[in-house]
Amino acid sequence: MKRAIIITVAGTSTRFRKSIGKDCLKCIYTERTEKETLLYKIVSFCSDFDKIVIVGGYKFSELKKFAETTLSSFLSKISFVENEHFEDYGSGYSLLLGVKELAKFDMDEIIFAEGDLFLDFESFSKIVKSPKSVLTTNTDPIEAKKAVAFYLTADNKAKYIYDTAHSILEIKEPFLGIYNSGQVWKFSEPEKLFKSAENLTENEAKGTNLILVQKYFDKIESANLEVIHFSSWINCNTIDDYRKMLEETK
Repeated sequence: MKRAIIITVAGTSTRFRKSIGKDCLKCIYTERTEKETLLYKIVSFCSDFDKIVIVGGYKFSELKKFAETTLSSFLSKISFVENEHFEDYGSGYSLLLGVKELAKFDMDEIIFAEGDLFLDFESFSKIVKSPKSVLTTNTDPIEAKKAVAFYLTADNKAKYIYDTAHSILEIKEPFLGIYNSGQVWKFSEPEKLFKSAENLTENEAKGTNLILVQKYFDKIESANLEVIHFSSWINCNTIDDYRKMLEETK
């Protein structure tokens, strides 16, 4: 079983930089040791993975320099992909670049994680061990001003809802349940992911990563779908979020 992960860290993290009052690359920010960076924490979960694709953009050379030292034991598995459109395209373009990189290899399953998350290892391990395609959830309130949510339709198909303007969320059909997205996914049928990526329009490729995620899960039968809940989950948008993570890992 060949397993890969895509980690996207291309963005400029405006809110995080504003909260600390200085320029930085959020995924490698630390107040003590490099092992307390968001990037190190997620990569450390992937020691038995065959491939680790890190898609960067903002401060890309700084990202690679960090990896060459702090992630040296993982370097043989890491592919760095540069997103030159990190400022003018949406998050979907980083995911697309990561998928295209993995299309060069023979992988049995692919996990995708946004790079600004703190996750607990036990929940992550459940994702890895699942034979199915996985959607993840957290226990935060579902609020239009910040949440990405998904619901399960009457026939148990996953549908994502979000508002890039952060104003309102709406569901126009009966549903079995609604969840706050954990922003980590497992694609247990990579060929369907690759086909979905190939069929993206130019505008779709420039949009949110949820476009490609949704196209993949539209192809997945409900029997091959699993929802996994994170016991600990923090989206590190600000320095306060980051320090909360440090408290949880003492």
